[in-house]
Amino acid sequence: MTSDPQPDALSLEQRTEQLNAIAAQIKVCQKCGLSKERTHAVPGDGPYTADIMFIGEGPGFNEDKQGLPFVGQSGKFLESLLATIGMNRHEVFITNVVKCRPPENRDPLPTEIDVCTKNYLFRQIALIDPKVIVTLGRFSMGLFFPNGKITAIHGQVKWQDGRAYLPMFHPAAVLRNMAGLKTQAEADMKKLPEIVAEAKRRASERQAAAANKPEEPPTQLGLF
Repeated sequence: MTSDPQPDALSLEQRTEQLNAIAAQIKVCQKCGLSKERTHAVPGDGPYTADIMFIGEGPGFNEDKQGLPFVGQSGKFLESLLATIGMNRHEVFITNVVKCRPPENRDPLPTEIDVCTKNYLFRQIALIDPKVIVTLGRFSMGLFFPNGKITAIHGQVKWQDGRAYLPMFHPAAVLRNMAGLKTQAEADMKKLPEIVAEAKRRASERQAAAANKPEEPPTQLGLF
């Protein structure tokens, strides 16, 4: 990741201002070829204070038209999964690896992923500072599990720098294979409340440890 601002050093107002500025930059971005054929860029949607961030692959047809992530059939399925744990999309932040729709929904190219993540996604993550990142599909999974295979590691949480990463199948993949993947997707989603609770517990322990850390005595300078 890039050397982004530390959210602890910023007020919510400052974080909001910076995230709104990133969204504005995304909407007019022309840093790669995807900008040439888009209708709308899709910065992301949800509260900037969300504990959970979902990261998909890229906007599809409906997302490109509306400028919002996961508003087509994949979005409806994601909402149904969230409902199984008593949540809705307005409680989480949803975005994608690339912010513009790849033509004909093709896979995003490595150069497109590199440009979009370095300029936008990693900055959004740093400022929102979610307790859990849920990767949807292999492209977002590849950012945090570079050697992982989705069929092997879905639902297996990884902890890094105090944050949990949970790889899940992309909703579009589940819709193409409901018989084979729906039950697994539901089981993976149902792990989220416990993971969020564990992330909060770990954060509290870190804060308590920092608060109780004794101050180092000042070093006495010698005369010679």
